[in-house]
Amino acid sequence: MFHFDQILAITFTLFAVIDIVGSIPVLISMKEKLGHIDSGKATLASGVLMILFLLVGEPFLKLLSVDVHSFAVAGSIVIFVIGLEMILGVEFFKSEKDTKTGSLIPIAFPLIAGSGTLTTIMSLKANFDQWNIFAGILINLIIIYIVLRSLSFIERILGKAGLMVVRKFFGVILLAIAVKIFKSNLNL
Repeated sequence: MFHFDQILAITFTLFAVIDIVGSIPVLISMKEKLGHIDSGKATLASGVLMILFLLVGEPFLKLLSVDVHSFAVAGSIVIFVIGLEMILGVEFFKSEKDTKTGSLIPIAFPLIAGSGTLTTIMSLKANFDQWNIFAGILINLIIIYIVLRSLSFIERILGKAGLMVVRKFFGVILLAIAVKIFKSNLNL
């Protein structure tokens, strides 16, 4: 049932797609805006979304008459807006300092369990056993939780100037990722 080589391949694939390390500047920016990110709630919500998509993702989208490409394009637009916030220093997502909803949107979805992650999970089902995908998701959730819990520590190490440089740089990277997702899923 469980195969270490499959779990390893799935874990690395999801780690690359989720890109939690690359999302650190975005997460720190969201933390500053919200005041606090509930690490447990964001990790749990991300996990629930990933596992739900593993089990019923494609049928759910079909029920809503939404194809995977449209879902990916919509997620890319949200990621694009977050990237613009980081670069321009303007606030598009108005927060009410409510960490309950802020930890879920846009952190759990679409930043962590975004369209890329959810589509990847659905496509992994073609090559891997469902239990191994589940194990790969759990390993990534542990990493996500550790990163979210360590944001204050990471912020102290980078300092204000370092954080500003990293935020602007990763804002551009986030824009590029959003454009790539958008372009590759746009049906012309």
